[in-house]
Amino acid sequence: ISQLRLLDFVIALVIGNIIAHPLSDENLGLKGSVISTIVLVVLYIAGVFCVLKFPFIKILINHKPITIIKDGEIIYKGLKKARISLDVLLEELREAKVEDIKKVALAIWEADGKFSVFLDPKYEPITPSFYQMETEAFDLPRTIIKDGRINYEELKQTNKDEGWVVSKLKKLYQTDIKNVLLATLDNKDNLKVFLYK
Repeated sequence: ISQLRLLDFVIALVIGNIIAHPLSDENLGLKGSVISTIVLVVLYIAGVFCVLKFPFIKILINHKPITIIKDGEIIYKGLKKARISLDVLLEELREAKVEDIKKVALAIWEADGKFSVFLDPKYEPITPSFYQMETEAFDLPRTIIKDGRINYEELKQTNKDEGWVVSKLKKLYQTDIKNVLLATLDNKDNLKVFLYK
């Protein structure tokens, strides 16, 4: 639903409601529903035209893009405003081939529900073959803490336990598990922690 524009969402609800009435009541004919649907489609097309022609209408109908990540940090207020979960955020980053949130200079949730991800310039892709360099095997970090709760399945696959996580959080970040929005761990035991902000 968060990927739909407001106008599209309202039109879908109204058309669904119009079509449902004659199906639920045998006494109602289809003529009224068909006419109403045609009128709504024409109004929708006119509305889309007005949005394209008059920018101030677009501002009223479509929300502004929402910043989700800035300078490698997750903006929790942006996540809440966009009504997206950490799972969706991580999925979008994986689709953009970004394995480390710290490498993202800016990630924006657009009005149409799509992500725009911009890497920090020092992480912009340059192929290793250009420099004839040896490459390391790909490593996707595992999400061991999400929304202040440990993911025990992922933690077990890293051969670590809850005590190790608690001690690392105390030592490196002086915090508890409940204060962690997201924590990832890679094969080299690099722990990346994002706190609620």
